[in-house]
Amino acid sequence: MKMQQQIAVVTLGISDLERSKAFYRNGFGWTPVFETPEIAFYQMNGFVFGTWLKSSLERDTKQEGLSGPAPMSLAHNVREERDVQPAIDRLLAAGGTLLRAADSPPYGGLRGYVADPDKHIWEIAFNPLWPIDKNGHVAFKQS
Repeated sequence: MKMQQQIAVVTLGISDLERSKAFYRNGFGWTPVFETPEIAFYQMNGFVFGTWLKSSLERDTKQEGLSGPAPMSLAHNVREERDVQPAIDRLLAAGGTLLRAADSPPYGGLRGYVADPDKHIWEIAFNPLWPIDKNGHVAFKQS
């Protein structure tokens, strides 16, 4: 049986929930839809994003010593090229760390990289080949 091609939840392990919520609230403007002293969930466009204390994530997965972010990045695409730098600036003001200043990649558009307070990597990008619909869904557009 083939599994449906979808992601329901993305959860990041974090060290300080209040600091993490401040970053996502003040940087992205996101508001949790559910939270406890250990976790915050944000309703996204088609899935749920969570930030969970690493100690709780370790307990739930029965893994000890989870460390640092995995070699991966998350992306937040914006509708217009002119929206990239202000988004990066907001994230930096909210406690993020600049990893790569905004520049033009070989495929066109504009992108830069910021780490959240727990060093999770976020690409902030405008990609002219990936339109964003009115619901905030990004579609991979093949040329």
